[in-house]
Amino acid sequence: ETSKMEKKNKFSKKEKIKMMMNAEQKVTTRDIVIFTQNFYLLKKAGFNNIHALTTLVAATENPSLRGIIEDVLAGVEGGDYMYSTLEYYSDIFPYIYISLIKVGELSGSLDESLKEAVNYLDSSTRLTKKLKDILIPNIIQFVALLILMFIGSAFVVPIIENVIEQAGSTDRLPAYTIAFSNFLRSVQHTWYIPTAIIALIISYIVYKVKTNPKSRYKWDYFLYTMPLFGKLNFSIDFSRIAGAMLLNLKNGMRIQEALEVSKNVVNNYVMLSLLETSINNIIVGESWVKPFEDSGITSPMITEMLKIGMQTDLPEMMSKLVEYMNMDIDNTINKIIKVLPQILYGIVGVLIIFVTIVVLVPCITMYMGGWMFSAAGV
Repeated sequence: ETSKMEKKNKFSKKEKIKMMMNAEQKVTTRDIVIFTQNFYLLKKAGFNNIHALTTLVAATENPSLRGIIEDVLAGVEGGDYMYSTLEYYSDIFPYIYISLIKVGELSGSLDESLKEAVNYLDSSTRLTKKLKDILIPNIIQFVALLILMFIGSAFVVPIIENVIEQAGSTDRLPAYTIAFSNFLRSVQHTWYIPTAIIALIISYIVYKVKTNPKSRYKWDYFLYTMPLFGKLNFSIDFSRIAGAMLLNLKNGMRIQEALEVSKNVVNNYVMLSLLETSINNIIVGESWVKPFEDSGITSPMITEMLKIGMQTDLPEMMSKLVEYMNMDIDNTINKIIKVLPQILYGIVGVLIIFVTIVVLVPCITMYMGGWMFSAAGV
């Protein structure tokens, strides 16, 4: 703590005022990427952790991130690992990021873990941007169509009914059109009831997933097997495991130790269960690849590469596996980008057809029909 206070006293009055005014400045992903890249470069240049962190404190502009780095530095000077301090800032640093730092510190390859952490942040940012570029325009279209359907059915239909009735016509819109319009009007007046029910259901599911291990396992299994995104979720997690194992094996760890340390980079219960089973298999003298092979969610390509690696050079095969997984993830993302708009367009198309049949066609038919003649008694 004394060392930490001494470092804070080194700042000028102008800097202290600026830090106080910007104490709540948000730490962005870009800030973390720059910090990690600079940390990696300093480590490659031969700086030890204390020297590198001290340099980064002076070079960091974001006052919030600077305060965090100071805390990390104070912890390292006190004999703690970096990751133990970062865990207190889990709301700022992603879980996977902290786990990669942990793997690097425990395996003695922090510089490589920093490099992996930068790759993780960059790839996550790219993936998020790609999905946003696809989802946001289509969601806007979807919402706009829902609003159009609501306005057309809840307001236009009653107006047409009133005009026809006031004119004295005996013609009427189809029963299904009126029923749908009445349903939307009832939803308009009692919207808070279905909203509350949906909120309660979501809250219950979140509570069960967070507090019940069995529910969490089922949810995590769904994340690996869900349509469209399931394979991507599994591939990303397995790629992280393979990358962490590669770092550990290169630093001379045995397979069991490498698995023990590498499991920190994921928090999916299904993957953790497979890793624990693999570790137990090693203890009893069985194949650690078998649990992945028997799981039904690991591709034959992955398991075969692991088997060959066990018979030849596992670190070398792990390197090739990481390369393969990165290519597979890119291919999966490209498929999602192609398929997702088609799915959304299909949903939009169904809604358009529904609105056309239930609302638009009956209204046009009524307008073009002979309701005025009926009103005139002809």
